Amino acid sequence: MPELPDVEGFRRTLVACARGRVIRRIEVYDEGVLHGVSRQRLRGELEGRRFTEPERHGKWLLAHTGGPTLLLHFGMTGRLVCCSPDDPVHPHDRVVFTLGRERQLRYRDQRKLQGLWLMDPAGTERILSRQGPDAGKVGRADFRAALAGRRGSLKAVLMDQSVLAGLGNLLVDEILWRTGLRPGRRAGDLSADDCDRLHTEMRRTLRAAVRAGRVPPRDSWLTGRRDDPGPSCPRCGTPLRRTRVAGRGTVWCPRCQP
Repeated sequence: MPELPDVEGFRRTLVACARGRVIRRIEVYDEGVLHGVSRQRLRGELEGRRFTEPERHGKWLLAHTGGPTLLLHFGMTGRLVCCSPDDPVHPHDRVVFTLGRERQLRYRDQRKLQGLWLMDPAGTERILSRQGPDAGKVGRADFRAALAGRRGSLKAVLMDQSVLAGLGNLLVDEILWRTGLRPGRRAGDLSADDCDRLHTEMRRTLRAAVRAGRVPPRDSWLTGRRDDPGPSCPRCGTPLRRTRVAGRGTVWCPRCQP
């Protein structure tokens, strides 16, 4: 599932492929990924405009045009791909933006769990107001405040986009393992030192993952071991445990995360 590092990678794809380029044509191959906007209105509002500097907030990508903003959410299988107009259409290409004469930006998504919204500033603010602070930018004090008094498990709280925007299943397991905190621990019981360590490891993990463009499956990361038949902790070699927290498959080390 695309998490903050993936969406930051899609933002960079949009910059490299589309920033400053005129949207000559929009082809909608599957209107099921459009939310609150028709094929005709999407084309009428955006064709002839240029993509300007995009932004990311959590798992949302904001493609500005100098007029309406195109908001993209990638669900579990969405991505942005830069192609040539001569490249064959992929079976999962849902919306294709032709830019100038030699480039296309394609929204490709197998499962279609999210999609595209076209919003004015008020609509954009309405969607983002439901999100917590961006996990890659939040300061230490705001991070403490976001977790303070939360009654749910630590993993559930960190994955709640209204608390903190951008973290998903893989990142949260990785960050908690690095911090030495058990996923099922109650978030509101963390000490100030625990919060500060968690914030430090979150920022460190996100920086590394953004550089990789994803949550990298390295052997030195929990992510690189979690799908092994008999997974063991990269740090201490203890067999990893699997459970479900907040309805999600969860992997943790009973020795490193007591």
